[in-house]
Amino acid sequence: MKRILVVDDAELNRELLRDMLKEEYIVEMAADGEEALDKLKLYSASLSAVLLDLQMPKKDGFSVVIEMKRDGWLRHIPVLVISGEFAVEVENQCFELGVSDFIRKPFVDSIVRKRVRNAIELFSSKNQLEQKVEEQEQIIKIQEERKREEKSFNRLMMEYKAAIMGVETRLKVLNEEFSQEYNRNPFESIKSRLKSPASIYEKLERRGFPVSVESIRENLTDVAGLRVICSFPDDIYRLADLLIKQDNIILLRRKDYIKNPKPNGYRSLHLIVDVPIFLSHEKKYMKVEVQLRTIAMDFWASLEHKLKYKKNVDKTGAIEARLKACADSIEALDYQMQEIRDQIDSEGSGHGL
Repeated sequence: MKRILVVDDAELNRELLRDMLKEEYIVEMAADGEEALDKLKLYSASLSAVLLDLQMPKKDGFSVVIEMKRDGWLRHIPVLVISGEFAVEVENQCFELGVSDFIRKPFVDSIVRKRVRNAIELFSSKNQLEQKVEEQEQIIKIQEERKREEKSFNRLMMEYKAAIMGVETRLKVLNEEFSQEYNRNPFESIKSRLKSPASIYEKLERRGFPVSVESIRENLTDVAGLRVICSFPDDIYRLADLLIKQDNIILLRRKDYIKNPKPNGYRSLHLIVDVPIFLSHEKKYMKVEVQLRTIAMDFWASLEHKLKYKKNVDKTGAIEARLKACADSIEALDYQMQEIRDQIDSEGSGHGL
């Protein structure tokens, strides 16, 4: 049953109203404003209505309504004023304070019950509507926030793409220069990639970083990546040195997995560089990961990656050992091919003399 509060300093009025309403409601009673406020504090979460006399000792009905309004109770608890014949000014004042309705003396059983029921139903509908409006506003707010985040994310991805294009252009210029000056190219191909949104967010969560656009910029260094495939090991170091010596290229980190291979045999030179991009209104630096490896190293890494994710493979340790042996063989092959190239270049230059 719903709970209501009857507040009147006249005991007879309280008893009459309780008799009329007790079959439909749990009726709490108070004899003055102070007692009413104590009951409100106790039952505010479960009260469905307050029937309130205005003229009372200690604290009158106007003061009770004002405090109810101040504490936010009037938003979800309707107040019905118990009244005799009041002046229009008094009734206007009550409505301005937020009173819902009036119950006139002498009390008429059917009218009292209907007025109370109507006030409760009206407030219930009003509260439900307000809740739906709040939910819709929250949904709209979330959607707008997602749009802002999506716009910021797309902007960041555009900046990373610009950084990739900047590094790729510098490398291609070096390649063209070597082709003209030395009649050979330091690299065979360039592959670029931009991490997917799912991969970016998964990495942030795995590392315990906030999932936000700013967090991507601050905490991840491999969103934008380039893989440069060279013919020979010495081309890797020559090209890396030429790149990081260029103006506005800042080397942040260098990991040499060629001289210090990973335990599984993986070999590659990794550079994390800060490169400038030039936008319409600003210049900013973006992080790019550049991986340099030979054709043979790339062949091994690609196959190892595919084989590693095969399911239901027995004797994993033996397979890993064979892959490591292949990596070692590939390293030896790389340097043999480099020696052959050097011999050809040396003999060719000798004949030229």
